[in-house]
Amino acid sequence: MATDSDDYRDSGLQFPDSFVFGSATASYQVEGAVAEDGRLPSIWDTFSHTPGKVWNGDNGDVADDHYHRLESDLDLMKRLGLHAYRFSIAWPRIIPTGRGAVDPRGVDFYSRLVDGLLERGITPVATLYHWDLPQVLEDAGGWPNRDTAYAFADYAVAVGERLGDRVAVWTTLNEPWCSAYLGYASGAHAPGRTDGVAALRAVHHLNLGHGIALQALRASVAKDEAQYSVTLNLHVIRPEGDSGPEAARQIDALGNRAFTHPMLKGEYPADLFADTRALTDWSFVRPGDLETINQPIDVLGVNYYSTNRVRLWDGRGERQHADGHKNAGASPWPGADRVEFLQQPGPYTDMGWNIDPSGLHELLTSLRDEFPGQPLMITENGAAFPDVVSLDEDGPAVHDADRIDYLRRHVTAAHRALQEGVDLRGYFVWSLMDNFEWSFGYSKRFGIVRVDYDTLERLPKDSSRWYAELAATRRIPE
Repeated sequence: MATDSDDYRDSGLQFPDSFVFGSATASYQVEGAVAEDGRLPSIWDTFSHTPGKVWNGDNGDVADDHYHRLESDLDLMKRLGLHAYRFSIAWPRIIPTGRGAVDPRGVDFYSRLVDGLLERGITPVATLYHWDLPQVLEDAGGWPNRDTAYAFADYAVAVGERLGDRVAVWTTLNEPWCSAYLGYASGAHAPGRTDGVAALRAVHHLNLGHGIALQALRASVAKDEAQYSVTLNLHVIRPEGDSGPEAARQIDALGNRAFTHPMLKGEYPADLFADTRALTDWSFVRPGDLETINQPIDVLGVNYYSTNRVRLWDGRGERQHADGHKNAGASPWPGADRVEFLQQPGPYTDMGWNIDPSGLHELLTSLRDEFPGQPLMITENGAAFPDVVSLDEDGPAVHDADRIDYLRRHVTAAHRALQEGVDLRGYFVWSLMDNFEWSFGYSKRFGIVRVDYDTLERLPKDSSRWYAELAATRRIPE
């Protein structure tokens, strides 16, 4: 396993005064109140209520009850000294039927959220889509249907017109790889379909939705200095053996360049088309689409957790799928049928993901080299561990030393990239609070604040105090 450099100090390192330290959540994971104030079901409501889809039958009906605990959660963010808060807006709260009338009650919630952040000196960073597609749009075909991209643009206008005078950074999509491949190829995420062709169609229409939404936002947002972005979970791929480079190329085409190239270069890679020609001729890519997708962005959001080790399967024995999505019923990689994902060397988080901060450094520097001049932001990085509540003299506490070590090492890797010329603007820890971890339900805890799911009480962990010191000083604590 690649390791951290022994000659790079991991404490006392100073970040620039302009560097942003924030935290992030997603609407379905924290809000709850899924049937209140006009909100109608999303694909994750439907999926999580389908038996066998989510661990222990968990769902987001209550989640962290952030919808009802907004003010106290905002006060918590202020106590932690966050510079910025990255949240997502629930499409089914704003336009419950997917297209058409805007519900003012949904707008009011996010307006109060944005105002509350600004009153506390915290910069609002809003994501339009973090996977909660209105179920009515999925019933009409979902992201494989081109019309969903245009519905997304209408939703972007509705939000931009109402919040655009106050939101500092707009992000169109969070991790479209997950939306397309886990949602439509593997079935591990909502809507739970297992159709490789549908997944590739979803890739293009998510890209198209991104481009159209950016155009719509720029036309509707009143804040002249607002910035525009997209967040991608790009894969750091380690080739294994003689066939490793070819396996890595295939995964890079499907997992990385299928998004970065149309968004940042205005083209799809030729090898992506060649790899998937047995599934589709990509005729759903229409003239003018790539020009629409290729909109300038102010910052590229990067989510990073672990690396992948790959080779081609030789046809003997059982093919390995240790790619971090072991609960998938089918492969999330249409067109890469022979690629094996090998078990990574440890140590591991509670998700079974390997811990390799050098992968974050590699990802940041490779993006610098491939897309020179493109500012970057680490929009998610964090770790799930089996936290234990101890009863100290001062009361209950969570001494999550493993999480602090994980964060320290990854923030150090980010600092090293910054020193090597990467235009890195900030770091958002995932997550502010323990929450509904998608198909893993409530079994995995990523938060720097613990949530008791019986009482919904918040308990800051040791990692929250470490992170608060980092944010206050912009220096990695000794």
